[in-house]
Amino acid sequence: MSTHEPPADRDGSPAPTGADSLSRSAVVTGGDPAAVSGATVSGGVVSGGAGGDAAADGVERPERGDGPEHAEDPEQTDGSGEDGPDQDEDPGHSRSRDLLLLVGICLTALLLVNAFVARPFAVPSGSMEETLRPGDRLVANQLAYAFGGHPQRGDVVVFDGTGSFLRESAKPSGFWDGLRSFAQDLGLAPAGDTVYVKRVIGVGGDRVTSTGPGAPITVNGVPVDETSYLSPGDDPSRVAFDVVVPAGELWVMGDHRSASRDSRDHLGEPGGGFVPEEKVIGRADWVVYPFSRWTSLERPAAFAVMGGTGGHGEQG
Repeated sequence: MSTHEPPADRDGSPAPTGADSLSRSAVVTGGDPAAVSGATVSGGVVSGGAGGDAAADGVERPERGDGPEHAEDPEQTDGSGEDGPDQDEDPGHSRSRDLLLLVGICLTALLLVNAFVARPFAVPSGSMEETLRPGDRLVANQLAYAFGGHPQRGDVVVFDGTGSFLRESAKPSGFWDGLRSFAQDLGLAPAGDTVYVKRVIGVGGDRVTSTGPGAPITVNGVPVDETSYLSPGDDPSRVAFDVVVPAGELWVMGDHRSASRDSRDHLGEPGGGFVPEEKVIGRADWVVYPFSRWTSLERPAAFAVMGGTGGHGEQG
């Protein structure tokens, strides 16, 4: 901003005289004579004195800093006399907030799916070969038996073996046990060694029998052709048994019969090797990893011939 000062007021050097100096001189009017005591008079024009800031056309101009029009307001950005508009929110901050919100929604949705819809599990052993191999990742459909549904013969199920394959712990569960169980339900922690995966052979009301090596298993007197899923070289059972499955419970066996500890191994224990339906977490519907083994698990057609022979409380 120009202050209309002559050069002599800035650097102490004498102001130029002559025609060129008129632009930086002023006519003194109505001033104190003492104010021009040190001024130089040239052609009736006073230059270089205290009144040198007056305009040459006879109009008095305020000295530097003497008028409000010479003070710049740092808050005025557009010269309109009003404060400038507030700056918008930082776009980077807004994007980060939106991204965090999206991640939170996705995580919440994933946890809800794990807890109530579909839950992943890792196969720990070879008891279900060749259907499932150690290290396979499967997804259990937790809605398969919701709304009054029941496990069916031939289904591969994931269940908690506590109380059937494993004794109930006499030790009361503490805070950390409850927290771990909650994390397992959400899929945030490994399932642990109480979770099993087996195939349903008999349901409540079924009579399941075997006469030992070389003989097929029968359900309600109907032989079951298990060649489509049994591990090659395995007998349907090397152990003879004859059981009637209580209502609301299941008789389960592994597909690799010679390497599976299943309902047969718990016949003499409390519960008789039967698995309560309420302990079933879900039906194993898909193998999702390794990708080379990606497949769906279908119910074998061999069990279709037993339709109407009993089961789920019906006696055939």
